[in-house]
Amino acid sequence: MKIVIAADSFKGSLSSPQVVHRIARGLSAVLPEAQLVCLPIADGGEGTVEAFATAAGGTLHTVPVLDPLGREISAQYCILPDGSAVIEMAQASGLPLLKPHELDPLAASTYGTGQLIRHALDQGCRRFIVGVGGSATTDGGSGMAQALGVRMLDKEGRPLPPGGGALSRLERIDCQHMDPRLRESTFLVASDVDNVLCGPTGAAAVYGPQKGAKQQDIPLLDAALAHYGALLKEQLGADVSDRPGAGAAGGLGAGLMAFCQASLHSGIETVLDLFHFDTHVADADLVITGEGRIDFQSARGKVPYGVTRRTKSIRDIPVVAIVGCVGQGAEAMYEHGLDAIIPINDGTLTIEESIARAGELIEDTAFNLFHRLKTEGISFGSVY
Repeated sequence: MKIVIAADSFKGSLSSPQVVHRIARGLSAVLPEAQLVCLPIADGGEGTVEAFATAAGGTLHTVPVLDPLGREISAQYCILPDGSAVIEMAQASGLPLLKPHELDPLAASTYGTGQLIRHALDQGCRRFIVGVGGSATTDGGSGMAQALGVRMLDKEGRPLPPGGGALSRLERIDCQHMDPRLRESTFLVASDVDNVLCGPTGAAAVYGPQKGAKQQDIPLLDAALAHYGALLKEQLGADVSDRPGAGAAGGLGAGLMAFCQASLHSGIETVLDLFHFDTHVADADLVITGEGRIDFQSARGKVPYGVTRRTKSIRDIPVVAIVGCVGQGAEAMYEHGLDAIIPINDGTLTIEESIARAGELIEDTAFNLFHRLKTEGISFGSVY
């Protein structure tokens, strides 16, 4: 029996390689004879650099950057054997870098992501794959642009402070000193979402709350992004606000499109191709995927959706998701072909306990599921 394990990270607790390893351990204890193919997957968010380095044998570079609140930290990016740079914005501008009480979407900046791009430019990279999931920011990529020489000025000609809140005072976007190497480069945005920049499905409305935005902050951020988008069109000729993916990572998608002429690609599809997923699934009997929280957002291009969709296009075999928790709207994944959702928390643990014990719970869940199937003689095709 061949089982492909292609899971995302459980954000806040385990990386995707750790999740895949724990699932494999649980399965091996029940089915030691099974052939397990372990693929630590990412969708453009946390773990993307590690996934590319694992699959392609890239070289990791660690550099000092500023975190979302302007504090110096170390972040990694990867240079692939062909010279392409893989940038994971979550490394420099991501939610995991901040404690819950530090979340501040009005002030958080993508400046550190721009620093990663600048360092890769210094290494001679001219092709970029930028994963834009897991951000703590809602600044439209303005911080990234500032790190690359763009000036965001108010009506007095003074540089704006960091963060999306300040964009409401933006008067002029000065690209005179923008790094000229950007014009020699190509950028591919690996994104797990297709949100536009503003409005009901925009960056602030959909993702602002998880970044700490209070109810009164959301209309302020949305208006600031709308103003920013209008100036990108008026002053740079970059009509990006309504393009799918512009709202990714708090609008970093829009910033990359406007300043780097980036093209948008599905993060999960890009990573699946890198891992030669189709070849692995061609003779598989079962696929196991997973993520920390499966909900209505999962069907917008996250790992379980991408893995399920790709699997079902190749072979009609069961796809099971082992997840940290199940949120509202998760049932939509069944309409896309997912056969079963198995949470690691049976409802007796708090979220904090579940996160702290995620490794053992994932392993136990995999073990118990397949032990039951084996002892009760249930076929894997009937797992759902």
